[in-house]
Amino acid sequence: MSGKLPPAFETAKEVKIFGLNGFLINRYIRLATDFYAANRRLALRRAGWGGLFTAIGTVGYYLAYAYITWRTLTGEFSVGDLTFLAGSFRRLSALLEGLLTSFSSTAGQALYLNDLFSFFEGDRRKSCRRPTREVSLIRFCTALNSKTSDFAYPGSERWAVRHLSFTLHAGEVLALVGENGAGKTTLVKLLTRLYDPVEGRILLDGHDLREYDLDALRGSMGVIFQDFVRYNLNAGDNIAVGKIAERDDLARIDRAAKSSQADEVIAKLPAGYQQMIGKRFKNGVELSGGEWQKIAIARAYMREAAVLILDEPTAALDARSEFEVFQRFKELSSGKTAVLISHRFSSVRMADRILVLADGAIEASGTHDELLARSSRYSELFELQAAGYR
Repeated sequence: MSGKLPPAFETAKEVKIFGLNGFLINRYIRLATDFYAANRRLALRRAGWGGLFTAIGTVGYYLAYAYITWRTLTGEFSVGDLTFLAGSFRRLSALLEGLLTSFSSTAGQALYLNDLFSFFEGDRRKSCRRPTREVSLIRFCTALNSKTSDFAYPGSERWAVRHLSFTLHAGEVLALVGENGAGKTTLVKLLTRLYDPVEGRILLDGHDLREYDLDALRGSMGVIFQDFVRYNLNAGDNIAVGKIAERDDLARIDRAAKSSQADEVIAKLPAGYQQMIGKRFKNGVELSGGEWQKIAIARAYMREAAVLILDEPTAALDARSEFEVFQRFKELSSGKTAVLISHRFSSVRMADRILVLADGAIEASGTHDELLARSSRYSELFELQAAGYR
């Protein structure tokens, strides 16, 4: 999230994957309660000042009217004087009432202004209650199998994936390659149960994904999408959303930052992990696209999950940073299962196996060298990309 709020459909998948619903709801309730209490105090104070000024004006008017009436009855004022003074007081009362109303409005606005200054000077690092519900992680022991899975988005007549069959072995790094619309991100959404197959099924260690507790399943996966969310939180919380229940574990946040090289970004921030990121709040610092991407990748490492899924994780990084990130990724994914989506062949060639997708189906499978040896879509795309560096 930068200056403009992203559409709900872009943030929903990350909120679901990271289980942020409780965190965000609790924070919203706390802030809404605080805002309601502050607005109520302002309304009561404004009503009090308005009532006081109105009472002063009314009492003054009737005291003056009583005075000139008494002077008229004693013969000091004539009836004409009474008529003239009564009209004058009526006009003066209206002017005083308008003036006092203006004072009341100004006082009310000043109260709002004080509240605004207090907001700017306040401590925005207060956190809401941590979720108390914990789920046990699913242990990925053998393999994840897609059994001729088919899926089409609601309202679409086109299959996003069709007759998709493959096996992801435990401890394997699998790369997904294909042109835009080939079904790569849809496959990730099926693996994380953001969607369920319309036909077919996906098995984890021999059991249908739908048999597992949804929170436990997603809790065992660290997923970063290309359109990750830029939260207007401090740097530490921006990483901690990857495992929000552990947001007080500073050592874990620091490890995740080092794993993605986000620690280099945070070291440059004036307040370190406590620095507000984004321009929504005063003194917030905006990051570059590459710096945001390192923060987002750290969220996946924050989960310390059995399965890592990175969907175009280095699109905004320069060549050197990309190489360093993937070198670190290769080291940290040792013994873990990983799925990598990238259009850059320099990244996917480090995978144990590569799946080439086209029109929602698997067109080819193999290592980088095996796929290059064939006259296929993979070798064609590789040559096209390589030609740009010659």
